[in-house]
Amino acid sequence: MSRSTAVDLALIDAVRQGLAEVADPERAPAMQKYMKSTMPFYGVPTPLQQQVFRSVFAAHLLPDRPAFEATARALWDDATHREERYAAIALTRQRAYRSFQDPNLLPLYEHFVVTGAWWDLVDSVASRSVGPLLRGFPADLKPEMLAWANDDDLWRRRTSIIVQLGSKAETDIDLLSRCIQPSLCSKEFFLRKAIGWALRQYSDTDPAWVRSYVEEHAVELSPLSRREALKHLG
Repeated sequence: MSRSTAVDLALIDAVRQGLAEVADPERAPAMQKYMKSTMPFYGVPTPLQQQVFRSVFAAHLLPDRPAFEATARALWDDATHREERYAAIALTRQRAYRSFQDPNLLPLYEHFVVTGAWWDLVDSVASRSVGPLLRGFPADLKPEMLAWANDDDLWRRRTSIIVQLGSKAETDIDLLSRCIQPSLCSKEFFLRKAIGWALRQYSDTDPAWVRSYVEEHAVELSPLSRREALKHLG
């Protein structure tokens, strides 16, 4: 199906109009500066964004999967302000489209990760979009995450490391270890932080394993990763 017939332009226009109506031009520059974004902001805080998104998405239900994927991608790719990208992510999480959450959606999330290329976008997609796919379809997603862990792209790597943040007792520790390993000696801040974050999160479920992991990799772990990993363990 072509983009022109699949994309719901009315939904996209409604998102933009809704955000514009509650925009705060005085707040916007500070939000853009904080996020180090080249894309401008409307200046809409998160709670107000969510109100706009709920209203628009309820009024513009998409008829099928092609429309869902095409509209989410267009909302993302054609964004003029950063909140429109937040809207694209929010659209993919609507309950009405829960049946579309399968491995075939990974390319869309990968597109968000690679083109988003910053923590506010990537971390949300990693833990709350790709993470549930991994838990639901481990046989399909595990090989992909292992490939991302070894990828040259920083944000694919970060995603593979933090993808299990919400997994708790369902965490695949073999996968966690194997996704961390290629980045253990990296000097990249976002990878060091991701390693520590992933370990810290899992320490709430299995502190003994995390302590053991940190001790075993004491030489390789950066001080930042180690500090973050042990933050909840005293």
